Amino acid sequence: MYQNITIIGNLGRDPELKFTADGKAVASFSVATSRKYKDTDETTWFRVSVWDKQAEACNQYLRKGSKVFVSGRLACDKATGAPRVYQRDDGSWGASFEVVASEVKFLDSKPEQARQDDDFVPF
Repeated sequence: MYQNITIIGNLGRDPELKFTADGKAVASFSVATSRKYKDTDETTWFRVSVWDKQAEACNQYLRKGSKVFVSGRLACDKATGAPRVYQRDDGSWGASFEVVASEVKFLDSKPEQARQDDDFVPF
């Protein structure tokens, strides 16, 4: 069986890079996708995790507002098999769609800091 999700959107915050106990890099960030129909704007948020070299590249070159293409799999709540459900501070309920990325492509033009780096290779 196979599962894949593809999203294109903008980062809602700068990536956060961490390392596991065995030294693997993992970056996490949020991506907003939006669509307009009739008189309604609809925005859906995804939490994205990306690993290893891609994590380090995302942390180095992506910033809040960057446009990205993300392909990967949905990570469901282990207890329910559904999106993670949580209660907000105001008492309302929300759901979090979490994606473990297998591929992240940078869709903005080459970042300013990378223009001087001839080795820049976006994924």
